[in-house]
Amino acid sequence: MTALAALIRRDIKIALRVGGGALIGVLFFLTVTVLMPFAIGPDLALLTRLGPAILWLGALLASLLTLDRLFTADHEDGSLDLIVMGRTPLELACAAKALAHWLAAGVPLIASTPVLGLLLNLDAEATSAVALTLLVGTPALTFTGMIGAALAVTLHRGGLLLAVLVLPLSIPVLIFGVAASQAAITGPLSFGTPFSILCALSLVSLVVGPFAAAASLRHGLD
Repeated sequence: MTALAALIRRDIKIALRVGGGALIGVLFFLTVTVLMPFAIGPDLALLTRLGPAILWLGALLASLLTLDRLFTADHEDGSLDLIVMGRTPLELACAAKALAHWLAAGVPLIASTPVLGLLLNLDAEATSAVALTLLVGTPALTFTGMIGAALAVTLHRGGLLLAVLVLPLSIPVLIFGVAASQAAITGPLSFGTPFSILCALSLVSLVVGPFAAAASLRHGLD
C-alpha cells in the first residue's frame, strides 16, 4: 500500500508541474467550450440544448490529449521497467497510475464545469447534472484509455495509434453520459437508466482496465 501511495503521489506531482500535462487538458477543455458558442451562433436555446454534448465531447478530447503521458514518461526514463519488475503486482500499479491520472487531469475538468456551463447558457441544475455524469463517467475514460496507452507506449508515434484505439472504446461512455445529462435537463427519458449504465461502464473499466493494461505492458516490454 505504501508503494502504491508513493506512486500515486509521484504521478500527481509530475502531472501538476509545468509541462506535466494536466494543465494542457484543462486549457484544451476551456478552448473547445469557448469556441463552440462562436461556431453555433447567437441561438441561446440551441446552445443550451447542445451544452451537455459540448461539455462531454470537450472532456473526452481533453482526456485523450493527456493519456499518452500515462506510461510514456516512465518508459523514457526507465522507471516503467522498475515498475514492471517490482514486487507490487503490475495490475495494482496500473490502477494506481490511472487513479493518479484521473485525480490530476480528470477532476480539474469536472471542477471547471460550473464555470464553463455559464458560457453555454446552462442553469445551475443543468450544470450540476453534467458535472455529476462527468464525475461518474470520466473514470471510465481514464481506465479504458489506459489500455490504449499501454499498447502504444513502445511504438514510434504511438499517440496516433492511441487515438485510434481509444476513441471507439469511449463511444458508449460518451453516449450514455450525454443521454443522462439530457434526461436530467429536458427529459423525456428517465435519468436513472442511462446514469446506471454509465456507472456500470465505469465499474467494468475499473476491473478490466488494469488487467488489460498490465498484460499489454508485459507483452510490449518483452
